[in-house]
Amino acid sequence: MAMIGRLSQEDDVRAAARSAMADALASFGQHGPVIVLSHFDADGLGAAAMLIRSLRQAGWAAEPMVIGKTGSPWEADTRNRLRALGPTGLIVTDLGTRAEPVLPGCPTLVIDHHVPTGEPEEAITISGNGLDPEPTSALLAWWAAGALGNQSDLLWLAAIGLIGDMAEGSEFPELAEAQVRWGKTALRDATSLINAPRRTAAADAGPALRLLLSADGPKRITKGDDADAEALHAAKAEVRAAMDEGKRVPPLVAGDVALIALNSPCQIHPLIAQQWRGRLKDKIVIAANRGYRAGWVHFAARSASGRDLIAFLAEHRPASADGRYGNGHAQATGGALPIAVWNEFIAGLGLPQAQVEA
Repeated sequence: MAMIGRLSQEDDVRAAARSAMADALASFGQHGPVIVLSHFDADGLGAAAMLIRSLRQAGWAAEPMVIGKTGSPWEADTRNRLRALGPTGLIVTDLGTRAEPVLPGCPTLVIDHHVPTGEPEEAITISGNGLDPEPTSALLAWWAAGALGNQSDLLWLAAIGLIGDMAEGSEFPELAEAQVRWGKTALRDATSLINAPRRTAAADAGPALRLLLSADGPKRITKGDDADAEALHAAKAEVRAAMDEGKRVPPLVAGDVALIALNSPCQIHPLIAQQWRGRLKDKIVIAANRGYRAGWVHFAARSASGRDLIAFLAEHRPASADGRYGNGHAQATGGALPIAVWNEFIAGLGLPQAQVEA
């Protein structure tokens, strides 16, 4: 299968994304569904909704599958779930890029903006990593969906992804246009609500995805009064309460690392790390959450120092860490480690007092 690979500044990136999408569609069979496999944050869900809606409008059968709190695209359970659906094409978005195929033998398109850990030989890849400014997966998906026709009415979904991945200050004309058409405040508020369910203890992104698949704009999300809209507001309240507790945890400091040790079923560790990043500007901030998943420590790393955090984690990588460790962006990464492996990792950083009892 053809490889498009990482886009460069010299490319007409929008045209290259459309061309890659057209090549992928030419390899997909039309006698079965196209499955869109995505992450469960605002960028991943925005990308998935963009792709599914544009595919369906063009006459394709398309269905979503979301990777949530503990799953991975490259594990046997995901592969078995995908095979049961009988896809004739697979689109993997906002889940990273590895050499290993997600579903061997199935024509695949990868749309992603994270630092790749490998180049999949059996997939067409649209990667925005390395571009300046860097497009999020939802914006890449909107560019790609242009191969299916005019998607101007779905531009707000790309804006949701940009705002969700903190790219709101980027110089993309698409974001500026969306803010004029749908309102900056409405887009921000909708993004906050879309991101909320995946941070809760249940981590059910279903209500958020259903709204993105059906809504005609962000105000349908912020002003809606149906069960899905109410679920988003309830989720936001749950996360706010968990954040209020997490903010009171003081950091443990050793050298250039500051650790915030959390114990919450909610996915607040990236938010807490981001908050402390601005207060401890010369430190690598690691917010570690032992309560998110039994038997594991999930952590987020952020820094205002300019350090390459992917490289930092690679330098301190425990021997038994798997693909859940050290992915993402140079300034926003993290991972998940079993408790025993976490204890080895954190002791190596000079913070043995942050080890966790099994």
